[in-house]
Amino acid sequence: MKKLFTTLSNIWKIQELKERILFTLLILLVYRFVSHVVLPGVDATALGNNEKSGLLGLLDMFAGGSFSRVSILALGVMPYISASIVVQLLGIAVPSFQKMQKEGESGRKKMNQITRYLTVAITIVQSVGYVKTQVPPEAILLPNTLFLVLSTFVLTAGTLFVMWLGEKITDKGIGNGTSLIIMVGIIARLPVAISQEFSARVGSSSEGGGPVALVLEIVALFAVVMFTILIVQGVRKVPVQYAKKIVGNRQFGGVRQYIPLKVNAAGVMPIIFAQALMFIPGAIMQFVPSLQGSWLIQFSNTTSLAYSLTFAFLIIAFTFFYTAITVNPTQMSDDMKKNGGFIPGIKPGLATSTFIDDVISKITFPGAVFLAIIAILPSIAVKFGIKQEFAHFFGGTSLLILVGVVLDTLQQIESYLLMRHYDGLMKTGRVTGRTGVPAASSNAAL
Repeated sequence: MKKLFTTLSNIWKIQELKERILFTLLILLVYRFVSHVVLPGVDATALGNNEKSGLLGLLDMFAGGSFSRVSILALGVMPYISASIVVQLLGIAVPSFQKMQKEGESGRKKMNQITRYLTVAITIVQSVGYVKTQVPPEAILLPNTLFLVLSTFVLTAGTLFVMWLGEKITDKGIGNGTSLIIMVGIIARLPVAISQEFSARVGSSSEGGGPVALVLEIVALFAVVMFTILIVQGVRKVPVQYAKKIVGNRQFGGVRQYIPLKVNAAGVMPIIFAQALMFIPGAIMQFVPSLQGSWLIQFSNTTSLAYSLTFAFLIIAFTFFYTAITVNPTQMSDDMKKNGGFIPGIKPGLATSTFIDDVISKITFPGAVFLAIIAILPSIAVKFGIKQEFAHFFGGTSLLILVGVVLDTLQQIESYLLMRHYDGLMKTGRVTGRTGVPAASSNAAL
C-alpha cells in the first residue's frame, strides 16, 4: 500500500503528466455531459424504455448509452472506427495506399485525411438510417423531412466532435483518445449493471443466491479479467541477432533483440466481425415472418448451444483471416535483412519469412480458441443466472477493450515515470500492453 501511495505521489510531482491527466479527465467529462443532450426536435419524455439488444446493443455500449438516448452523439466514434478499418484494408489491397504507407509521416497524414473524409460519408449514411429506424415516431416534434435533414447534420457534427475530442486526448492528454472514449462509455454502464445484480441477489427484488452468490460472481469476474490480461499480453519472442559493424573506434550492432509476436494479434476485430454475421438470421426472420418458427431461431438466441458454437467457429476463422492481412512476415523479413538482422539458425530472406509465418500460425490457433472462449463467456454467465447487463462484463468486446485500454494507459503513465527516473507502476517488471513490449517504447491503439 505504501508503494502505491508513493507512486501516486510521484505521478503528481511530474507537472507535464499531471496536466495531461487533468486535461484527459476534463475532455472525458465534457464527452459524458454532451452525450446526454437529446437531438433537437425529439421529446425525451416520449422515448420511454428505448434499450437496445443484439448488434444495436453493441453499438449502444460503444456509444456509452447515447444510441438508446437519441443523443446528438448517438453514433459515437463507430463511423470513425469503420473508416479506419476500411482504410487499413485498402492499405493491404490497393497499391496506391500501400505506397502512402511507405511514405512515412507525409503518407500517414494523407491517410488520416482520407479517413476523416470517409468518416463524414459513413456518418451521413448511418445518420439517415438511424433517424428512420431508431427514433420513435411519437417522440418527433418536427416535420419528418425537416427533422431528417436537421438530425443528419447534427449527428454528423456529433461524430466529428467526438473524433476531435479523441484526437485532443491523444495529442495533449495521456494518449489513446478514441480508445479512452469507448472505455468510458463501457464503464458508465458498470454501476447500473452492479446495482441490478445486487438487487437480484440480496436486494428487495431478490431472486435467490444471497451474498454468497454475489461474492462468487465477483471472484469469477476477477478470474476472467486475469485470464483476459494473459491473452492480451501473451507474446512469443523470436530472437533476432544483428551483425557487428565497426566504424572507426566504435562498434554498432552485434546485439540480440526480440520480435514480440502476439498470441492475439487481431484484438477485438474477430468478435466484432463474427457478431455482425450472427445477426443475419434475425434480420432474415424480420423480413420473412414465415421463417420465425424455423431452425433459424436457434441462431437468434445468444444463450443457445448452436449460437455459441457457430459464434466461436466464426471468431476462430476471422482471427486467422485478420491476422493474415495485418501481420506481414515478408515485410518483417525484408526489414530485418535491410538492417543486418537475422534469426539464429535461419537463412535471411524467404526462409526467415516462412519461419515467422509458421510461428504466427502456431500461436494464432490457441489465441483464437481463447478469444472464442472469452467471447461466449457472457452467454455462459447468463445460463448461471447472472443478469444480462452484468454478464456483458464477463467477456466479449467490452472486457477486451477495457483490459487493453487500461494496459495502454498504464504504459503511457509509466513511460513518464521512467523518463523522470522514478520507479515504474509495478515493483517488479514493466507494464506491457497490447503490443507486448516495454511501456517506454510502446504506442498501441485500438
